[in-house]
Amino acid sequence: MVVIRDYVNETEAHVARSVLEAHDIPAVVLRDNAGGMLPSMHFMFPVRLAVREVDASRAITILDAPFEGDDFDFSVDGFPSPPR
Repeated sequence: MVVIRDYVNETEAHVARSVLEAHDIPAVVLRDNAGGMLPSMHFMFPVRLAVREVDASRAITILDAPFEGDDFDFSVDGFPSPPR
């Protein structure tokens, strides 16, 4: 296993893991927060995303690629969303 990214919070790491798994790349989120008892430890030990060494370069390419999804309408209550 090779760590390919460090994240400030666990949510971002899990989203990245989901993206990789959608591309058939197994990934694991590693964190050291004393089993959830000391969540502030992520300031000293960031949440890490690891993949198999053979998948590392492809995983980095996927995570670095710009999002090319549908163009969603993010309007709320009929008000248009601000331009992007």
